[in-house]
Amino acid sequence: MNNIHNHIKSLATLAVCSSLLLSGCNKFLDEKPSKSSDLVVTTTTELDALLNNYSTFYQEGNRTTIYGTDDYGFTKQIYDARPGTFSMAAVEFALWDIDFVQDDTRENFWKNEYNKIFNANMVLENLEKVSGTQQDKDRLRADAHFIRAYSYLNLVNTYCLPYTDANKNELGLPIKNSTSFDESAVRKPLAEVYQLIESDLAEAQKTSSPLIQSGKARHWRANTAAVNGFAARYYLIRNNYQLALNYANKALAEYSTLVDYNKDMRYGRSSTISINTGTPDAKVVTLQFPYTHDNNTDFTDMIQWKEFLYFRMLYHESWWYVPSQELIDLYDHDHDLRYEYNFVEGYSYDRGMTKPAYDWPGYVFFYKDRIPSGPTVAEMLLIKAEAHARLGQVTEALNAVNQLRAKRLKPGAWVNLQAGGKDEAIKKILEERRRELPYTQRWSDIRRFNNNDYAGDDVELKRTFYPYTVSNVSTTEPTKVYTLPKQSRRFAAPIPRTELISSQGAIVQNSY
Repeated sequence: MNNIHNHIKSLATLAVCSSLLLSGCNKFLDEKPSKSSDLVVTTTTELDALLNNYSTFYQEGNRTTIYGTDDYGFTKQIYDARPGTFSMAAVEFALWDIDFVQDDTRENFWKNEYNKIFNANMVLENLEKVSGTQQDKDRLRADAHFIRAYSYLNLVNTYCLPYTDANKNELGLPIKNSTSFDESAVRKPLAEVYQLIESDLAEAQKTSSPLIQSGKARHWRANTAAVNGFAARYYLIRNNYQLALNYANKALAEYSTLVDYNKDMRYGRSSTISINTGTPDAKVVTLQFPYTHDNNTDFTDMIQWKEFLYFRMLYHESWWYVPSQELIDLYDHDHDLRYEYNFVEGYSYDRGMTKPAYDWPGYVFFYKDRIPSGPTVAEMLLIKAEAHARLGQVTEALNAVNQLRAKRLKPGAWVNLQAGGKDEAIKKILEERRRELPYTQRWSDIRRFNNNDYAGDDVELKRTFYPYTVSNVSTTEPTKVYTLPKQSRRFAAPIPRTELISSQGAIVQNSY
């Protein structure tokens, strides 16, 4: 883990208060971090600036989440259309590789989440050493605990087995409670990591900062709605449906504004691309993008997305969330406005599949690479709906999910879902959850589905693809079937080998 420390030493100078990514939305923000090159932290204002630099925290480049589920449409046919579109890392993560994926030097999710934890620990270590009001110190303490809880849940949901009584003594994560480079990097038992998350969550719940301040949502920092929303997500993951419902209701009681796709969504810029040039099938096609795609450097649209309780984004380095046919088929193509605006037909052409042309859509939200992954109002309604359904409260479940659907579908009889009983309600609500939260929550969902006491939601992942090595795909060999069955230990992703080496043996790899 020393390479994490080397990478983040510069954070200790508080140069993290750079406003590089704030320039596009200064008009929107009430507060702007000040720059400093001072090593010594002396005031709560400096610590506040550290946490206010949301460019340090908002991005989540989790390849396991992006590639590893049945939302991602990685097939032999789409690979054959243009192999150069897909990196070896994409192949490895999509096929749940064990042997090679750990050696990918561009896999930074582990390091980046520990960077966030380092920042949180810096605040916690310095709170009693700096000047400032007790009110500001209490606010910063809750904020730092929230950041740490959030990152540890991201990490444990990626690199560890799902939490069960049988798994609680399996390998968890290194627990970092300080900024000391000498702190142990040994992986603690899984149960201890979850205890830390719950302890941090309890501290975060002491925040008194509301989401709306001076008429604007301040969702890049800890707030009461965000903490309750995170708690709802956490307890849903733990299959505690009553607590998940309680916290979702608390979040919604504070803030329940939804984006109405009938009124608030629109098309943005279009793009023209020539396909099959020099052949009888040559033509020019137009790709139509939603307005949220238009600016890849200006944060205005993202920071003003009014469903956020907490500002976090899943980031895809290859700029193509490839939807599976199964995901595509879940949508009502005539009436569901999420399909109309978030699925760009012919997006494969944008990714170079132009000669010979191969037509496949892409899922696009903000620009080509970012999807909201932080807790939102929509997610709270889905948690509420699912929790009610799991608890056998079918009417309440359908009321919650249909409240969301009314803002996502064109008006009509198709808006309101109906169910004859608990099992049908669960099925329809989980389908709605998948339509609303593709890629961002699906990996976490499959993990919990396969480890609860309800067989009706189990998922076994399967792909048919070529054999491959560390450096190439063997397209001349017969295809084989790759699976990720319910009890697979590969639900814990391999830790990057760079982290294993730099820890000098303290961090050990998962066993498979």
